[in-house]
Amino acid sequence: MSGAAHLYVHVPFCAHRCGYCDFVTVTGRSGQHAAYVDAVLRELDLQRRLLAPEPETVFLGGGTPTLLAPPELERLLAGLPRALEVTVEANPETVSPGLAASLHRGGVNRVSLGAQTFRPELLRVLERRAQPDDVRRAVSALRAEGFANVSLDLIYGIPGQTPDDLRRDLEQALALAPEHLSCYELEAKPGTRFTRAYGTRLAAQAEALEGYFELVVDGLTEAGYRWYETANFCLAPERAGGRDLRARHNLGYWQGDDYLGLGLGAVSTCAGERWRTTPRLPAYLAALGAGELPPREREPLGEVVQRRERLMLGLRLDKPLALAAVGDALDPEALPRLQSLGLVSVSSAGELVLTKRGRFLGGAVTAELLA
Repeated sequence: MSGAAHLYVHVPFCAHRCGYCDFVTVTGRSGQHAAYVDAVLRELDLQRRLLAPEPETVFLGGGTPTLLAPPELERLLAGLPRALEVTVEANPETVSPGLAASLHRGGVNRVSLGAQTFRPELLRVLERRAQPDDVRRAVSALRAEGFANVSLDLIYGIPGQTPDDLRRDLEQALALAPEHLSCYELEAKPGTRFTRAYGTRLAAQAEALEGYFELVVDGLTEAGYRWYETANFCLAPERAGGRDLRARHNLGYWQGDDYLGLGLGAVSTCAGERWRTTPRLPAYLAALGAGELPPREREPLGEVVQRRERLMLGLRLDKPLALAAVGDALDPEALPRLQSLGLVSVSSAGELVLTKRGRFLGGAVTAELLA
């Protein structure tokens, strides 16, 4: 395929910036929604040559894309190319029957809901506004509109969370029968409000996180979900009518495919180069208002960098990684040592995969494998 197969569109607007968030977000600014949509669609026109004529996936992330005024969200969706998988991230409290209908009309066929936890006291710790009933109402609205691919995000390792809290989160998430779940360890970046408020408690519970991770994996795989990526699970095909419910857009990232990013702070990787668009909204709007591409930071991606990233990202998946694809990025002395420890296996066809125990250790094993 000529051109990037995957398109990411960043919508930065949020009603409130959660204390642990370090994404490029903008609170308020409802008066700039229309100008922002204008700018994104203009950026798409300027960059369309980099995109495949028929992209495989489109993903609207944020921020909170569903915080856009309905006419602007509909206009944005109408201006984007059609794709096999079109995903929109949504905060549960923004999803109404009307919004679900609008998304469906706009060609969206997959919605990712940020549930995070079903414990009200833990939602307060995370500064999340949606309550458990908001999640249930959102799923109900999406199902009523015919959505057959709904993903839920959960977070574990929240200060004050117990193993029983996490078990109940998994039970309540599974009761909604989502096709996909993303389960992330809480990572509060330095300098965020969350780290200042809870840094000591996060450090104290660090040793418990591996046990929480195993609880998530065991709970979801026993319920019939495929652990296809470090933090991602989808209904196994035999439970999903033969459908492959892995997130195709994110698979593109993990498999090293080219992708085009539009919007404030968006990242693109195309033809051996990576660039990040300015995170400053005035600069972004001004440039595109003048018909020019916004400021960006560029980084050439040499073959060595690409092979290292192929190794790091590819080992997050449950599918084997061809040794020939990573070449000298792999430390040949580390490989037999990790095999003897039962953390990796290599097939006779020259394909590398982490064992279950190796996947639990994840990044530590990958770091050992890197030359």
